Amino acid sequence: AMAQAALGAAGLHFDELNKLRVLEPEVAAQTAQLREECRAFVDKTAEFQKIVGSLIELVDQLAKAAESEKMKAIGARNLLKSITKQREAQEQQLQALIAEKKMQLERYRIEYETLCKIEADQNEFIDQFIFQK
Repeated sequence: AMAQAALGAAGLHFDELNKLRVLEPEVAAQTAQLREECRAFVDKTAEFQKIVGSLIELVDQLAKAAESEKMKAIGARNLLKSITKQREAQEQQLQALIAEKKMQLERYRIEYETLCKIEADQNEFIDQFIFQK
């Protein structure tokens, strides 16, 4: 025991296997435990980094997909606008055509009425001419 105390004073200790050590057995055990805890912490940190990395990748993919869908929606909206404008232009053309045809119809109606009057006058003239004979 006295030899152990003298060795302890010199900074030397025996471990549980009676090997001579520089560190006290308790300090050596704590150091080993700390080393294990550090190793576990480093492993967990690496795992966390991997998870965060894959999460960032996923968010990136979602952002790209969202951007792509946004561009499709803008394209569809622009197409719809151009189709609407084409329809409006077609409608205006058809309205103009209808107005033109109505005017033509009115001219034909007036011409028809005039021709009917001329026919009636000629028939009356023919009747008078026949009665005179």
